[in-house]
Amino acid sequence: MGLAILFGLFFLGLLAGAPVAFAVGLAAVATFLYEGLPLFVAFQRILSGISVFSLLAIPFFIFAGELMLHGGISTRLVRLASAAVGKVRGGLGIVNVTSSMLFGGISGSAVADTSALGSILVPVMKEKGYDADYAVNVTVTSSVAGVVIPPSHNMILYAVAAGGGISVTQLFIAGIVPGILMCLTLAVAAYLVAVKRGYQGETFPGWNVLVISLAAALPGLLTAVIIVGGVLSGVLTVTESGAFGAIYAIVVTALVYRELRWASFKAAVLQSVKTTALVMILVGCASAFSYLLALYNVPQLLTEVLMALSDNPIVIFLLLNLLLLGLGMIMDMAALILICTPIFLPVAMQFGMDPIQFGIIMMMNLGLGLCTPPVGACLFVGCVIGKIKIEQAVRTIWPFYLALFVALMLVTYVPAVSLSLPALFR
Repeated sequence: MGLAILFGLFFLGLLAGAPVAFAVGLAAVATFLYEGLPLFVAFQRILSGISVFSLLAIPFFIFAGELMLHGGISTRLVRLASAAVGKVRGGLGIVNVTSSMLFGGISGSAVADTSALGSILVPVMKEKGYDADYAVNVTVTSSVAGVVIPPSHNMILYAVAAGGGISVTQLFIAGIVPGILMCLTLAVAAYLVAVKRGYQGETFPGWNVLVISLAAALPGLLTAVIIVGGVLSGVLTVTESGAFGAIYAIVVTALVYRELRWASFKAAVLQSVKTTALVMILVGCASAFSYLLALYNVPQLLTEVLMALSDNPIVIFLLLNLLLLGLGMIMDMAALILICTPIFLPVAMQFGMDPIQFGIIMMMNLGLGLCTPPVGACLFVGCVIGKIKIEQAVRTIWPFYLALFVALMLVTYVPAVSLSLPALFR
C-alpha cells in the first residue's frame, strides 16, 4: 500500500501540473507519514542528498554553459564547422551535427545547444533552400550529444543517484566515444536525407578561411579542454575544473570575443541560479524518494518481474532501454536520472552490465526523450525557432531517431564502445 501511495501521489502531482521536485517531495513526505516514520528522517535524507561535494560542480558547469550561450562561441563554432565540412552534399546538415558535437562538449546542455545553434543555423538553412522540418530535425536530434559528451552535469546527477560509488571522471571519459558515435550516425542520416531531397553542398572557402575559423573558435573550444583535461590529468577535481572552466568562460566571452555584455552576464547568472536551485531541490527530494524505494525493495521486485519475462541479458537490456525511452518521453531528464537510477541500475548490474556503461545508456535514452513529444524540450525549442508545428517535424524525424537508436544499440551490446577509453585512464 505504501508503494502505491508513493507512486500514486507522485503521478497525481505530475498530472496536477506541480513541478517535478514538489511532486517527488510531497509523495515522499506523505509516504513517510503513512508508514509512521519520523519526519525528521525524511528531512535528513533531503539534506544528505544535497550535501555531496561533487554536486558543487553543477552550478559551475551550468554557468559556463550559459556564458557560452550568450558570449559568441556558437557563431564561431558554426563558421569552423561550415569551413570544414560544408562542402559535403547537404553540407549545412553536416555542419549542424558537427557544431552540436563541438558546442555540446562546451555547454553540456542539449537545450542550450538547440537554442544557441538553432537560432543561427535553422534560418540560414531555410534561406539556402533546406526544408524547415529537415533543419529543425537535424538541430534537435544532434543536440542530444550534449548530454553525453563531457562535461555533462547530468552525469554528476547519475553518479550521486548511484550512491556516490561511481567516478564522475570515468563517466566523463566514457561519454566521449558514444557521443562521437551519435554524431557520426546522425551525420550519415543527414547526408542520406539530403541526397534524397536533392540538397547541395556549400563551396569550400579555402584553407585560409578554415585556419582563420579554427583560430577564432579555438579559445572557446579550450573551455572543454580545461574542464575535461583538468579532470583527466588528475590535476583538478571535477568541481575545481568546473570553477576554472567558468572563470575561463568569462575571460573568453568578455575579453577575447568581447561579446558578453552586462545585461547578458546578468541573464546568465540569473538563469544559472534558477537552474541550480531547481536541480538541488530535485536532488534532495529524490534522495528521500530513493530511500523509500530501497525500503520497499523496488529494484528487487523489478528484477523478479523482468526475470519472469526472460533471463536472457540481451532481452533484459532491450527492455530496460524501452522502459527508459518511454519514461524519457513523458518526464524531465534530471528527475528520471534521480528516480530511475536506484531502480534500474541494480537490475542492469545483476545481468552483468557495468554501472558506467549503464550511465551512458541512460543518458542516451533520456536524451532521446528531449526530442520526443509530449515533453521534448529540445523539440519544442527547435520548432519555435524553425516556425513549424511539432507534428510537421515529427512526421519526418524518424531517420534521425533511427540513427540515434543504432548508436544506442551499439553502446548497449558492445561494452567496449563506452568502456574501452575509461579503462585506459584507470
